[in-house]
Order: sequence, then structure tokens, then C-alpha cells
Amino acid sequence: MTGTVEGGAAPRPAASPRDTSGQKREGAVRERLYLYDTTLRDGQQTQGVDFSVEEKLRIAAMLDALGVDYIEGGWPGANPTDSGFFGRVGETRARMTAFGMTKRAGRSAANDEVLAQVVGAGTGAVCLVGKTHDFHVETALGITLEENLENISASLAHLAGLGREALFDAEHFFDGWKANRPYALACLAAAVDAGARWVVLCDTNGGTLPAEIGEIVSDVIAAGIPGDRLGIHTHNDTETAVAGTLAAVEAGVRQVQGTLNGLGERCGNANLTSLIPTLLLKEPWASRYETGVSREALAGLRRVSRTLDDILNRLPMKQAPYVGASAFAHKAGLHASAILKDPTTYEHVDPAAVGNARVVPMSSQAGQSNLRHRLEAVGLEAAKGDPALGRLLELIKAREAQGYAYDSAQASFELLAREELGLMPRFFDVERYRVISERRRNAKGELVIVSEAVVTVTLPGPRQTTSFYQNENPTDQQDAGPVNALAVALAMDLGPYQDFIAGWRLVDFKVRITGGGTEAVTRVILDSEDGEGRRWSTVGVSANIVDASFNALVDAIRWKLVRDGARA
Repeated sequence: MTGTVEGGAAPRPAASPRDTSGQKREGAVRERLYLYDTTLRDGQQTQGVDFSVEEKLRIAAMLDALGVDYIEGGWPGANPTDSGFFGRVGETRARMTAFGMTKRAGRSAANDEVLAQVVGAGTGAVCLVGKTHDFHVETALGITLEENLENISASLAHLAGLGREALFDAEHFFDGWKANRPYALACLAAAVDAGARWVVLCDTNGGTLPAEIGEIVSDVIAAGIPGDRLGIHTHNDTETAVAGTLAAVEAGVRQVQGTLNGLGERCGNANLTSLIPTLLLKEPWASRYETGVSREALAGLRRVSRTLDDILNRLPMKQAPYVGASAFAHKAGLHASAILKDPTTYEHVDPAAVGNARVVPMSSQAGQSNLRHRLEAVGLEAAKGDPALGRLLELIKAREAQGYAYDSAQASFELLAREELGLMPRFFDVERYRVISERRRNAKGELVIVSEAVVTVTLPGPRQTTSFYQNENPTDQQDAGPVNALAVALAMDLGPYQDFIAGWRLVDFKVRITGGGTEAVTRVILDSEDGEGRRWSTVGVSANIVDASFNALVDAIRWKLVRDGARA
């Protein structure tokens, strides 16, 4: 663990972490901004989020590789998970930070057991939260304003005396400043005078708007607290946390706090997956400031964002700036036409800079410009004015009217295009399939789901094969469903294509009912992955959910065979 103090060893100096960004620009001297991530502490306060120790260790490793300067790991002693994390986390490039609160009134900092547990985590940096709003001091804490100032001063001095890098989390600061400016400023001064490296201005309730944040930060600096000692911590209750953070940076703060994917209680915190690329790629930030995140690390930002969603077992937000699946999707024909000529016509940054990719989805709103661009992206060519383009476009529109969604299933679109252009090999034909799922008690009296499937296909030759599959371990219910049984049976014997599909597996399954009443149909979108890390989506539509799933399964295998160069 960085900065760990054991057996009287000398602590690391209370200075800011080193710059490892490697970002240089000729003729420009840029100021350093320090990125402070609180995903593991404030992000864990998100409703429905409860990290395990292993998950926290995994996230910390991602943050360290990304290049943030501080990783706030949690509150030691507050719960077994946070204590377990600090007990296991190893050496990090970033400064590992423990979070806690200032000492309680009526006891010394050295004899406060809650503060002692935070200090006992052995981190090089410690962030203590304290009240700066007189209303909260007198109402929530029930102490005098003077006692609160003494708590702040004594606690931060205690940390500095131990050689720790001390941070003061000025809770409810902006509301406190508006209610009682001299007292809020006195709280900050008490922390700075006691040895705090950073005082962090917190918009705890998330109700202060960006322009007001900028004005208040400017006033704080004018009152004598230097900007290179100030941090900003905003919440997203007015959907302006990122804008508020940028306003604070513009006004002079030099530490930026936030969470991956904007996690946090209520509406979340400032989203680092939006802030980091904005600071690195957008003007005037890119010319003025540098961070610990390199351009190479920035290219992995989307992967970091998606990995966190995978850990949380939730679907990524498609419309998320920079990293969302739709962040660089161009559905309107007019947009796609311009994108073909110059991507900057409708893209504010290069998608690859954040690890994302341009998408020109096919849908009922698409024009021929979209269609030609999407065909080019998959290596297919069709000249402008080719009658096949018109036929394919009408086919797509007709199918979407039936319930298909090709903007969410690019692989199925490619197969449809190949069929219409006469470029789709005929690998195999499915003659029939049958699937049965049964809920019953096994020999031990346990309720289990048993699924079995039979699939018959005709292969080149011609030769016909029939494959049977039954889930072998009914007590393992993860793969006990009928769709999995069909997938396994379909892939059991595809003759000359068996080696091509050896690494294929299903990774996600999404169902949507379209229409209603007797005309309702089911749309299934399957996400597949192979051993090379490729991921693709296919769609199936039917009045029967199993049949819709099977159609998407067949598309998934056919797409892989095409992409891997299999011959019919």
C-alpha cells in the first residue's frame, strides 16, 4: 500500500502524487490537476451497490492503471468490507486514501477510537469530513461553532503530525457559505492552518448551480485560501455536477473529485468518465492543464466504464457521453452523409481517443448514406445508385416494422445485407429443433430445472446430423434454460465448421415484447463473444420467445463463420 506507515517507518512526504501522464506540448506550461476518485467510498453509497472486497480490489487496480492520483478506498472500521479492503490492497501508483470524520467533541484526536481506526489503515493520505455549515453544526451535531472549529483543527493537526497527507472534506460548504460566509471560511482556514494539504469544497446536497460554484470558489481564493490547496466535490442532483466541477476548475481549484460512471447516493457524483476526457481533449482545458492520465490510458476509458457495469451486473447507459454505445452513433441519413465526407461534421472528438467506435446503425429512419457507410464498415461495397441498395433499405424498413431492431444488432444487419447482395455462403440449414424444460425434484428432493434440446441440421455434402443435449448438472441452474440447451445442441456437431465455433459463447440475452394483444411478437437480442474477445449482437423475432431466440442463435453462428473465413 502506498504510504503505509509500519513499525515507525518514515512516511512518504505529504506532497501531491507524481505526474506520470507523459503529456507534453511545445511552448506550453500547463498546470497540474489532481484526480481524486471516490468510487469505492461515495460510489458505494449508490442505492443497490454493495461492493465485495474482491470487487473493490479489482476496481482499485483499474483506477490505478487509468492514472488517477488518489483512490479513496472507503471508511476503515465502518464496515467489514472497507476494513478488509485496506487490509489487502497492495502497492499502488496512486495515493491510497482512507476516509473518516473529524474527532468528536469532548475528547482528544489521539483518544478518539473512530479516528484511530481510520488512521490505523496505514494509508499515506487520510480525508476527514467535517461540518462547515453553521446550521448542521448546531442542529445535526448539537455542538457549538467553536467546538466544531477545534475538532477540525485538532484532527487535521493530528494527521499532519503523523506524517500523513491530510485532506479536509468541507461538508455542505456551499450552503454554509451562503448562510454564514465568515464561519464557513473559518472552517477552511482552521484546516489549512492545521496542516491540511487539501480542503475540498463539497456541494453535498447537489443544489448549487455551476455559475454560483464558480463565483464562490473565486471568493474563497480571494479571501486567502490558495487554489492549489482546494478541491471540488459535486453531486448531480440538478444534472450539473460535471459542469459545476469545470466551473470550479476555471475559478482555480486544482483537485477534482468524482466517481466512475457517476456513481453516488441519490443522483450520483460528478462523473469522471465525462470529466477526464473533457479535461484532456477539450479546450481550454487541454491547453491549460495536465493530469496523471495519459492518452494511451484514456483510450481504455470505455473498457473501464464497461467493466464497472459488469461488476455491478447492470446494463451500460447507451447515451453516456464519450463511453456510451450511442455516443458516436449516427442514425439520421443526413448525418451519415456528412460523416462519410468528414467525421468532424458530427463528432466533437475522435471516438478512438476514449476507446469507443463510430456506429452508423440501420433502422427505418436510415437513408442510403447510412447504408453505404455501414456496408463499408463491414467490408462490403455497393455503388451509389445500385438497385440493391434500394431493395436492402426497403427490406430493413419492412423487417423493423415486424419488430426487428438492426441498430442494436449489427451482426444480423450484416448477414441480411450479404443475403441481398448475393454474398452470403450457405453453411448449413436447420431442418428442425425441439426443446423441453421440466421443473422436478431430483433424487435428493431438490427442485431443479432440466432442459433438453434436439437440433437437426443439413451440412454440405449433403449430410444431415442430429444433436441432443441435456444439462448434465441440474443443480447448477445458471445454464439450465432452454436457450442455453438449444445453443449447446446447435453447436455440438457442425461438421467442417466445428473448429470455427469452438470459442463461441453467449454473454447477454435481452427480450422485448413488441406490439400487443394477439399481434404481439417477441424480439430477442443476443450478445455473443469468442475466444479472441470479439463481441457481436444478433436479433430474432417471432411470436414464440424460444423461436426468436433460436433465430438469433443461428445468426450468431453464421456471422462468426463469415468473419472467420469459413467456406460453404
